Amino acid sequence: MTEFAEIPGAKVYLVGGAVRDRLLGLPVYDRDWVVVGATAKQMADAGYQSMPGDFPVFIHPESGDEYALARTEVKTGPGYHGFEVDAGPDITLEQDLLRRDLTINALAEDADGNIIDLCHGRDDLDGGLLRHITPAFTEDPVRLLRIARFAAKLGQWGFRVAHGTHDLMKKMAASDDLLNLKSERVWREMKKALAQLQPWRFFEVLHQCGVLQRLLPVLGETMGDATAHGHPSPKATMAPLHRAVVLTEDLRVRFVAVMFAGLARTGEMAEFSRQLRVEREFTDLLEWVLVHGVDLDAETPAENLLRIVARLKPVQHPERYRAFEQCCHALWPEKMQSAWPRLELAGQVVSSVDVQALRRTGLEGAALGDALQHARVEMLQQRLPDF
Repeated sequence: MTEFAEIPGAKVYLVGGAVRDRLLGLPVYDRDWVVVGATAKQMADAGYQSMPGDFPVFIHPESGDEYALARTEVKTGPGYHGFEVDAGPDITLEQDLLRRDLTINALAEDADGNIIDLCHGRDDLDGGLLRHITPAFTEDPVRLLRIARFAAKLGQWGFRVAHGTHDLMKKMAASDDLLNLKSERVWREMKKALAQLQPWRFFEVLHQCGVLQRLLPVLGETMGDATAHGHPSPKATMAPLHRAVVLTEDLRVRFVAVMFAGLARTGEMAEFSRQLRVEREFTDLLEWVLVHGVDLDAETPAENLLRIVARLKPVQHPERYRAFEQCCHALWPEKMQSAWPRLELAGQVVSSVDVQALRRTGLEGAALGDALQHARVEMLQQRLPDF
């Protein structure tokens, strides 16, 4: 049973995702709590550590869970930081829940196990709807990313965006406030979405309301014109991501699968990486696939196969080589049936040529390197006809 902390003079409620996921029968990994009737001083006196930032959030001294004072938010400026926050002890649970984004995230549970459902979130859980609570949904552009991520998380159970919420999202997509989203937050939500069982829904939801075309134009343009709400958007761009999900949980591979088409078409790799601030391990893999994967097929010459092996170093970096392989199979499944065995053969040839035997002939330096390459090419050319 969930243990509720005791804070003198205050009431504590479990809120949000923990309540939602438990009602859906999903694992609960993180628990968030709301404290009603307390002040920041009371939290500190009880041993809670204050978190840096604009919101009154505290860390439990033993569990590490986050406890936030009940609060209201009033929009005062652009972006998701442009809010005036009131977290006084007189703020009620109802006020706190009504400021949240979706009905299914506005559920609370008290210490007796009672579910507080002021926004009919349980009905929307049963109906599979992602529905906003109030028109204030439009005040925070981060909510566009969050609802798309929930579509990726809950899509396997048929969850969809409610029509009225979709209409609000289209208005938000056209607003200047959208451009106040920081690249780090866009990538953070995208990365979380890639870890879900249906990550393509993150991109489809954002595409259908017009957000993707503004935030990630290299991908939005590749997906084509957004269709009317309730109809599937173009699937061709998402097909590699579908295959990647079957192949692996590696987020790098899923990232390459979804972004390859747009960047291969535009050639804006450097600009894209700079704008989105993706970690180097993601962009390196994408670059290797853009450079080496495109031309890999049943006719790739021996010299080129050996060049790819030399770049990826499968023996020294097997995990990186495996990720490259999964990317290629996700992007070009038919072509890789014949192309990949040829690349693996090239890797075997690299290990087969006896470097020490060449050294014993007196070769050194560049001459040794040339002889080694010539021997590998010759051996590979002899073996390739068997494939």
